Formats: sequence, C-alpha cells, structure tokens
Amino acid sequence: MFVNSILAGVAARSATVAENHAPIGRLEQVNAPTVGHNLASRTGDKADIGTGKFMLRTTLASSRVLRACIFGLVTVTAGVIFTTDTADARRSRHHRHHARHHQEARESYSPAFSSIIVDGNSGATLSANNPDASRHPASLTKIMTLYLLFERLDAGKMKLDTEMDVSEHASEQAPTKLGLRPGQSIAVEDAIKGLVTRSANDAAVVIAEAIAGDEGDFAKLMTRKARALGMTKTVYRNASGLPDDEQVTTARDQATLGRSIQERFPRYYRYFSTTAFNYHGHSIRNHNKLLGNVEGVDGIKTGYTRASGFNLVTSMRRGNRHLVGVVLGGRSGGSRDTIMRGLLAENLEKSRDQAHRRRDHRAQFLGRQYRRCRSRRRITTDTDGPSPKRSSGRIGRAARGTASAFDRTGYAITHRSRCSGHTAAASQD
Repeated sequence: MFVNSILAGVAARSATVAENHAPIGRLEQVNAPTVGHNLASRTGDKADIGTGKFMLRTTLASSRVLRACIFGLVTVTAGVIFTTDTADARRSRHHRHHARHHQEARESYSPAFSSIIVDGNSGATLSANNPDASRHPASLTKIMTLYLLFERLDAGKMKLDTEMDVSEHASEQAPTKLGLRPGQSIAVEDAIKGLVTRSANDAAVVIAEAIAGDEGDFAKLMTRKARALGMTKTVYRNASGLPDDEQVTTARDQATLGRSIQERFPRYYRYFSTTAFNYHGHSIRNHNKLLGNVEGVDGIKTGYTRASGFNLVTSMRRGNRHLVGVVLGGRSGGSRDTIMRGLLAENLEKSRDQAHRRRDHRAQFLGRQYRRCRSRRRITTDTDGPSPKRSSGRIGRAARGTASAFDRTGYAITHRSRCSGHTAAASQD
C-alpha cells in the first residue's frame, strides 16, 4: 500500500509538470513563424523560440527521468510483491510440512505396549499382553511413594496434618508440580492429594525427603519394598517417576502393587478416588478420566513420559467382583483409557466365572474333608441345614469355623467328637 501511494503521487506530479510546460512549447512554435517584419523582432522571436525549445527539452528530459523513476519504482514494487508472495509460499509450505511431520510423528509414536487384568480377590490373571516385559513406570512410581507414606501413617510415625519442609531440590523438580518454593512446608494430606490428582513431582520429593532424608535413599527403600511385595522386576531410582533409564517395572508388578496398597491400607486408599481438591485457591482435577465415568472404578493412578508412553493402573469393583488392570505404553491418553475400558468390560464376566470356580473348588476341598471325617465316623450331616451344635473349648471353635465354611457351600455340619485336624485344615483354606 505504501509503495502504491508513492507511485500514484509520482504519476500525478508528472502529469502536472507536463500540463504546465507543454503549452509553452506549442505556443512558441506556433507564434515563431508569424513574426518577421524587423530584425529586432526576429531576433526576439528567435530568442523566444530558443527559450521554448530549451524548456521543451528540459520538460522532455524531466519526463524521461520521471518515467525512469516510475519504471524503477514499479520494478521494485513488483520485486517486493514477488518476494513477499514467495516468502508466504515458503512459510505456507513450511507450516504444511511441519503439520504433516507432526502428524506423522504422532502416528508413528508407538511405545512398547503391555497390559494385564487380574482378579482383585484372588490375584489370578484373567488376560495379559507382555505382562513381564520391562517398561518405564513414569508417574506410576508415585503409587510406591504413597505406599511407604501410608506405612508411616499407619504406624503412627506421621499424621495427616504433619508439615513437611520443602527443599530447594524438591522445588526444582520438572512439571507437573504444585509450585512449591524452598522454605515452605506442606501438610501430608495435601501432598497425598497433590500426588493423586496433579501427579506433583515436587510433592513426591518432599515426601521422600521427609521419610528418608534423601531422595536417593528413599528410592532404595522403594526397591526394597517392591521385592518384599513380590515385584521381582521393578527398580526405583527416584520418587516421582521422572525419566531415568534405570527405573523400570512390568505390568504384572504394577498389578501386584495395585492390589497390595488397597488391601494393606483401605483407610488411605480412598485418596485415590479424589476427583479434585483445592490448593491455595486453585482447583486441581484428577488426571484419571475413568473416575466417575466408568461404573465401579475407584482409582488409582496415571503416568506418562515420552519413553514410557501413557500408563494407567485401574481398580474396579462391582458387587463382589474386583478387577485390577494395568496398561503400559499407550499412544495417547485417550487410546489408553479406551483400551482399559475394553479390558475391564471383557474380563468382568471372567471375574464372575473365576468366583464361581473358586467357590466350586472350595466346596470340593471341604467336601473331601467332610468325607474323610465321616469315614472315621467323627461327624454326621443334616442336609436340611440345622445349625451346628455348639461345643466348648478348642475343638468347638474349630468345629464352628468348619461349619460356617460348609454353610457357604451348601453343607451343614454337626460335630460330635474330635476331628480337629481336619476342621482346622478346612477353616484355614
């Protein structure tokens, strides 16, 4: 627009100059031949004619200069426009190439995948895909961090309102985090909620330092606890799950941890169902999108790094059925959640069948004990189901334990004399 304005101004000026000077030349040329009566007038006329020619030449020269200037400006303008269009085209091609490259990168992103679904009641594996392959846990690490914190709470060594100091090392952790600053403190309960919802790395380090004094020492405690729980292929190097090539786990190990933490700490496990909490005036929502959207899901944790992919450990209860699922290496949060939904739905009926098989197995076991005792004429049965007679002492207690077990499988037992060995074995099944 600026260049066009200049061109318009130059063209207008050229037209004005031409209009002002062109008539003079024509007038002098017309009048020159009519004058010829005396020498003085001729001399004056010639002078006028010379002046007119000079002015004409000057005007023509100025016009040529103006035309040259206009031509130059037009050339420069065309070059600028062409260059601009070329640059725009290059930028457009670059953006298209970048978008295509980004899309291809997303489509080609395929971290190593594994999954497992276990029966939460028995621990039996219902379905699995590379469950023992080594993977990076990412923020699933925080489940073990909270396990060790729950141990301290359960033992009375810490309380939910205990304030934990924030170190410079903790405050320097990469996001996601709560934004804790050195010299601050945070209550245990807020730190728990920060880990469960925002997956706060700074809060995880605060917990580690409060328990072990140093994050490295805390990681050793985590690995030691993993071995005690039967997690044979898991190694921890930090408390948060931030990238570390040596920090590895498996889907099976995470399922073991997912079952153990809720069996061992039912009082504190409820924090994993927190959908949101307010911290310093900010509402922080849980990353686990299955909470509140899938019936029966009560936790527990998500995780992601570039190396790990999108991870998830989930617990679901419906009636007396309980499933614990693990997905490691999802290509996106949405695809990970979709896979988990499908696995839970597919294995829910398997869980029911598993419960029936356990009940049948228990009935068969207790039936064998019953027949063994009967062969020794130690007990009698009444299939109509009267309550067993109460006995006193150790034998009576063992008998009552066996009777209740048989009642659950359709039997009713009445003890008349010693069968303590068999009844004890039955009651411990």
